[in-house]
Amino acid sequence: MTDPVLATHNISKQFGALKASDDISLTLRPGEIHAIIGPNGAGKSTLIAQICGTLAPDSGRVELMGRDVTALTTRARAQAGLGRTFQISALAMEDTVLQNALLGALGARGGAFAMFRRALSDTNLRDVAMMALERVGLADEASMRTSDLSHGQRRQLEVAIALTLNPKAFVMDEPMAGMGAEGSAKMTGLLDELRKEAPILLVEHDMDAVFALADRLSVLVYGRIIATGSVSEIRANKDVQQAYLGEDA
Repeated sequence: MTDPVLATHNISKQFGALKASDDISLTLRPGEIHAIIGPNGAGKSTLIAQICGTLAPDSGRVELMGRDVTALTTRARAQAGLGRTFQISALAMEDTVLQNALLGALGARGGAFAMFRRALSDTNLRDVAMMALERVGLADEASMRTSDLSHGQRRQLEVAIALTLNPKAFVMDEPMAGMGAEGSAKMTGLLDELRKEAPILLVEHDMDAVFALADRLSVLVYGRIIATGSVSEIRANKDVQQAYLGEDA
């Protein structure tokens, strides 16, 4: 079997008496979308924070391309190839679309944000940023102020910023959040294409999108993974139906 691009090994995190992550092991394989689903309060955000480096696990480790990255900062993990999008937008709203993408490209190079003005005239960085915007369908909006974008376009921009990192793996936290049917369909198509470039660990509540995209799903309930499998296996799992999906799954 092909070695995983991203993996957690026995990740645990406790806040007082609450086990937010309870011995979680999962893998992300080349070319796949692995979705993490579960009810609110299941521990999905805590798990993602540990994978991306904003929260340190109490025990266990995170590996990227076989390398232990548990002790690395968020920025160092990004530079190592972990591309992340956020549940709540972290864009610079008063900057242009291109400027936001340039920030991502600059961070991938390891430059300080104080160098940002020089980066605006750096042809190579601009090319990287524009290619990412083209990839997500925002090249024509490059000079637009980010605050003037629609909600769906802002989500597309977040994906473009992750692309400037030349990621080995994507971690996407509810990329369809707040979108209508048309926006979700567009994002679903984009993610389906992106898996060819790097596999995606996807946290998402839009179950239509999850079932359309996921090669595997892991179901997280009360900090524990209760099942991992294909869409058909998860749909048929009685424990999952009772804990999350319901009998009409």
